[in-house]
Amino acid sequence: MKQGPRYYVKPRRRREGKTDYRRRLKLLKSRKTRIVVRNSLKNIYVQFVEYDETGDKILASAVSKELEKNYQWNFSTSTTPAAYLTGLLAAKRAKENGISEGVLDIGLKTPVKGSRVFAALKGVLDAGIECPHNDEKLPNEDRLLGIHLDEKITNNVTNIKSKIIGGK
Repeated sequence: MKQGPRYYVKPRRRREGKTDYRRRLKLLKSRKTRIVVRNSLKNIYVQFVEYDETGDKILASAVSKELEKNYQWNFSTSTTPAAYLTGLLAAKRAKENGISEGVLDIGLKTPVKGSRVFAALKGVLDAGIECPHNDEKLPNEDRLLGIHLDEKITNNVTNIKSKIIGGK
């Protein structure tokens, strides 16, 4: 191990590759609510998070697993349409809590055009929450509706979208 008076041990989460502190500081300096989008192999997580000195506070959240339970989603919860609907659901809950704008936080993910992260952002934008973004990164409407996967998904997405926006 290195030694010496000038040696500095980096923070644990930086060493583990879990947090980019420079990017986090930029997001926190904006003083806006962060829209945190994370995905696992099976689910998509969308949270509206506000900074607090004692720890971040989650103001609203949604997990794609809720689509199966509450909206009869019978398909994979890790697809682009599921990410879109999860973003829409989280944004609806955020609007109920009085949130009108935010900043996208994708963590250590590489921003890839049309990815599930940006599908969730599109759901947030369609629900009426403002967020700075580049329209070129958002997936096209066909991918959001799941036309590339199955025709049954397309019908299901439109039905669930109307239920979420309608408030049922």
